[in-house]
Amino acid sequence: MRLLHTSDWHLGRAFHRVNMLGAQSEFIGHLIATVREREVDAVVVSGDVYDRAVPPLAAVELFDDALHRLADLGVPTVMISGNHDSARRLGVGAGLIGRAGVHLRTEASACGTPVVLADAHGEVAFYGLPYLEPALVKDEFGVEKPGHEAVLAAAMDRVRADLGARAPGTRSVVLAHAFVTGGEASDSERDITVGGVASVPAGVFDGVDYTALGHLHGSQTITERVRYSGSPLPYSFSEADHRKSMWLVDLGPEGSFGAERVDCPVPRALARIRGQLEELLVDPELERHEEAWVEATLTDPVRPADPMARLTERFPHTLSLAFDPERAPEDPDLSYARRLAGRGEQQIAEDFVAHVRGAGPDEREQAVLRDAFDAVRADEAVREVAR
Repeated sequence: MRLLHTSDWHLGRAFHRVNMLGAQSEFIGHLIATVREREVDAVVVSGDVYDRAVPPLAAVELFDDALHRLADLGVPTVMISGNHDSARRLGVGAGLIGRAGVHLRTEASACGTPVVLADAHGEVAFYGLPYLEPALVKDEFGVEKPGHEAVLAAAMDRVRADLGARAPGTRSVVLAHAFVTGGEASDSERDITVGGVASVPAGVFDGVDYTALGHLHGSQTITERVRYSGSPLPYSFSEADHRKSMWLVDLGPEGSFGAERVDCPVPRALARIRGQLEELLVDPELERHEEAWVEATLTDPVRPADPMARLTERFPHTLSLAFDPERAPEDPDLSYARRLAGRGEQQIAEDFVAHVRGAGPDEREQAVLRDAFDAVRADEAVREVAR
């Protein structure tokens, strides 16, 4: 059976001030063409269909168009909700939509109930594990201490129990939206840290033929059979070096496996340039970036006049401008943002305690801070679900 694995469409999201709906529509067209031309048997979409819980109307219309075009192909599609989606909203009408061959899996309770498809070699069971917010699903899975590894392990226990009751030789695919250890993050993913831990080990998914992951925006291989497709479009300049693509996966009989990357259309190249303004305006090495979307970081010791206007004369698609003056590390004027670069919320809070009190927090105080951050993040998740 040939699968096309994609995820993280983030319909409705802009790239800085650029509306991406046109590029997202072009991607949907590319997806449909790939399914037809490469004779795909099933499409899997591993979450973050939308960029936010209540998406704009134009994004909903594009999703509706995608559903109709996928259904018209007669090729089954299995789709889960991600941490940016409202599972309840995305799942509205799932029963009816499923009759058209588009199977939405947005409920934690259905993790062990697969969509079963068949080819000449037998059945393939597709298990949809939507994004499992630990604070919201801990009771469903009966875990004492909510965390990503605990709830995913409990969900996978249900998957393996169902698979074990099926005919020998049944192949299996798991769709999951999670941060798996070994994956490389970018700046455009929402933090899902719980208890100071965001990632889960790849071994959680042992026992299935393929795990189609979503959440991280770079296409990457965690193990041969555990992969991220990545987002089809860039959503931050940290993705400048990404090759945007989908995975074309072949599941043969008796466990045979193959995977191929299928490139996605690129609306415009990304470039990150850095240096003093006068140098950036004349450097011949930067000529190749003149039609790219540009993030410029100026290192002038003194902020130059009209920097954006001058940059856009050479780089008309400059979208982001930052200042990072060249100063010694001990310079008291070193920017606050630069001092915080690379630090998480927990570390910033601990640094603040040390600054105010003269000593950092002890283990008990660290746990209090961690619990407070977890509570706020869980409350935000509950509010999004309720919207």
